[in-house]
Amino acid sequence: MALKIVWTKRADRSFDKIIEYLEVEWGNIVVRSFVKKTYDLLDILMEFPEIGYIENEEKSIRGFTLLKRVNVFYKIKDNELIILHFFDNRQNPKKKRL
Repeated sequence: MALKIVWTKRADRSFDKIIEYLEVEWGNIVVRSFVKKTYDLLDILMEFPEIGYIENEEKSIRGFTLLKRVNVFYKIKDNELIILHFFDNRQNPKKKRL
């Protein structure tokens, strides 16, 4: 059974910031590739949500390395896969705040 995907505002903002950076620094081809990889991963997570590693056991937050420099964090609640945050690993780890 596939889960419904729900994006938080924070996930939306962090995803948009990464896209803006990629567009300025690398161009549209890289942006399209990043967006495709993201949605391919979300399709997989809808079917197999527990493949991500446990990032925060108390809050049931899981993570998955989307690209070498980008992790996505999510949680599973009822029939929903809630996308919490996209984190650029080049940032200070204290900014992760999960």
